[in-house]
Amino acid sequence: MRGSTLTAALLGGLTAVLGGLLLFGNLNGNLVYYLTPTEAVEQRADFPDGRRFRLAGQVAPGSLVQQDGRTRFTVGVGYRTVAVRHEGTPPQLFREGIEVVVEGSWDDDEFTSDTMLVKHDENYAPPQEGTDSVAGP
Repeated sequence: MRGSTLTAALLGGLTAVLGGLLLFGNLNGNLVYYLTPTEAVEQRADFPDGRRFRLAGQVAPGSLVQQDGRTRFTVGVGYRTVAVRHEGTPPQLFREGIEVVVEGSWDDDEFTSDTMLVKHDENYAPPQEGTDSVAGP
């Protein structure tokens, strides 16, 4: 009786350890990380051309240019900025001064993105009479 209890306890412990490894061991690969412009420039050697990562920052005022299905802008936090070329249509709330997270890779000194998320205010204000724009508080 004592031997079967010990065996059951060892099997239960082994099952818990294996379950934890399967559950939490793969979790790190599914977490989403992003780099600020300062971190991206400082870690440039770790991300050769073509290696994907996420870059987050504020769209610098006066840097937004949309042309031929591409959007070019500068992302900056503090004094460090990164030039971004986004392929495709940006989200509807995209504009200068908004926080963005873009996913892509370095292409020489420019970051080329194909995925963009925008950070927006949780407060919704309906369009004002006579306009069709969405505005925050």
